[in-house]
Amino acid sequence: MAERLTSISAFFPCYNDAPTIAAMVEKAAAALRRHTNDFEVIVVDDGSADDSLAVLEALQARMSYLRIVRHPQNRGYGAALRSGFEAASREYVFYTDGDGQYDPEELPVLIQAMRDGIGLVNGYKIRRADPFHRVLTGKSYEWVARRLFGIKLRDVDCDFRLVRAEYLRRIPLTFESGAIGVELVRSLQDAGCRMVEVPVHHYPRLYGRSEFFRFRHVYNLLSDLWRLWWQMRRRKSIRAAVPAVTAEEQTP
Repeated sequence: MAERLTSISAFFPCYNDAPTIAAMVEKAAAALRRHTNDFEVIVVDDGSADDSLAVLEALQARMSYLRIVRHPQNRGYGAALRSGFEAASREYVFYTDGDGQYDPEELPVLIQAMRDGIGLVNGYKIRRADPFHRVLTGKSYEWVARRLFGIKLRDVDCDFRLVRAEYLRRIPLTFESGAIGVELVRSLQDAGCRMVEVPVHHYPRLYGRSEFFRFRHVYNLLSDLWRLWWQMRRRKSIRAAVPAVTAEEQTP
């Protein structure tokens, strides 16, 4: 018997993903129907310059469960994720990218791993289907995430996640670049969220090209990772400077 969850919001950040976003929505909806009676699909169109919005509006005309969140201008991957989390209204939140490199039909793998006491089920790529320079960059990013930020996941760069919404309400997310992945996972760790990982497939990008290697995006990512590391150091210093309160001191 298939595992079932009470309710799920599934969302996709979308930037110039007109060739893939319709199939992503349809596959997600098919998987959701098998595992819950209460779901919604949200697409955050982050100022796409192609036909993404027209594709989504045509889908919405026949899909009552589809909601569109529109950024008039491109604000960045982190901003799209933040808008998706804010729009999600169900007990569980699933998200992945709209470019087709992950398959929403593998959502049941995450659902089956979501047990009592687990707050995040995170995918990890069985094999990364990217050019060599992206594989090398991904490995470097994982090294930074684990060594500098203490991330316990093996693949923080895998944006194929199912999380309990109650944990998302506990954490502030501030970054608008790709650094939000590290910020999200580290913040969940600090909130006491138990995490498990499951293997998922990763597919070549068939349409368009990644925005990651544009100079502006790389610069923003590195700047935000530095800011996040500094913020963590400051919070740690503040906690260490606050004296512990004994039981006697708490007594009026």
